[in-house]
Amino acid sequence: MQPKSTIMDLPVYQPGKPIEEVKRELGLEEVIKLASNENPYGCSDLAKQAAMEELEANSFLYPDGASHELVQALAEFYQVRPEQILIGAGSDEIIALMTRAYLVPGDETIMATPSFPQYKHNAQIEGAVCIEVPLVNGTHDLEAMAARITEKTKIIWVCNPNNPSSTIVTRQQLEDFLAKVPDHVLVALDEAYFEYVEDEAYPDGLDYIDRPNVIVLRTFSKAYGLAALRIGYAVGDPQVIRAINQVRGPFNTTRASQAAARAALQDQDFIASCRERNRAGIEYLSREFEHLGLSYYPAYGNFILVDCRRDAKQLFESLLRKGIIVRGGHALGFPTSLRVTVGSMEDNEKFIRALEEVLAER
Repeated sequence: MQPKSTIMDLPVYQPGKPIEEVKRELGLEEVIKLASNENPYGCSDLAKQAAMEELEANSFLYPDGASHELVQALAEFYQVRPEQILIGAGSDEIIALMTRAYLVPGDETIMATPSFPQYKHNAQIEGAVCIEVPLVNGTHDLEAMAARITEKTKIIWVCNPNNPSSTIVTRQQLEDFLAKVPDHVLVALDEAYFEYVEDEAYPDGLDYIDRPNVIVLRTFSKAYGLAALRIGYAVGDPQVIRAINQVRGPFNTTRASQAAARAALQDQDFIASCRERNRAGIEYLSREFEHLGLSYYPAYGNFILVDCRRDAKQLFESLLRKGIIVRGGHALGFPTSLRVTVGSMEDNEKFIRALEEVLAER
């Protein structure tokens, strides 16, 4: 038996190491994970209660495949039409569904590099040609991306804030870019960290969904703290949403995840609190990096990419032995950098102390 040729040399995605695995492998009792851009404050109590109640009452029933109640809740929350919304098992699944719906062998898709690897991963599965445009100062070079558009281009991915650099594309930059994109090209605005951004120059992708070739991806995994439940959504033109829905599995999200997401939307005080604490964490880490003489990109998400001017793999392993899990830049296209999730203030302080010790070992 032979699998499809497009996956023969495809690398398997390597997420941040789980806490349990590190404890087991290194014999540690306490481990802090600052690797996967999770919310250190968990999720809203309303979301937790809704998920538990749904499991207790209806765990034997299949979920609503159309996620009708969640779609209605999102439509009301954002003041859009229900037919403009698609629910997925995290925005990861929606990326995969988009490539399945729109890409065939020989099509071209444009993305920044380094950026979120799932754009390239899923496009390659479909046999598409990936056009990668290098970041400039950690930020999308939208002019260069627009210059690479051809008749074969089907999807352009804009990760905003960008993962792993945590930088943003501004409203003016995005509007100038969209003016250059022809109608046959679908522009995916991946806004997984939307809720964390406070900069006035940052665009709300939903302001552009009146364009039939713009789709916005968001998730409940980050600020909403529902990463374990795997639920996200897309908002776009009804015709685009309909096409993606045609390749979606029948029960792609669970009853518990749908219930938790609906409840989470109702608790915007929780989101505001997380955003405020995240800002304080970014300010603290930025100051400490400056004291250590380290450079970093301005962070707009809930993570910072810091250049330690040392081999990232060695730094990652040294911190791991101290019970600190971060993301080594060697796996992200930044060989001397670390991507660090903004944790609780206590965890941030422990990370800085460990980093100081590791850097002093040289």
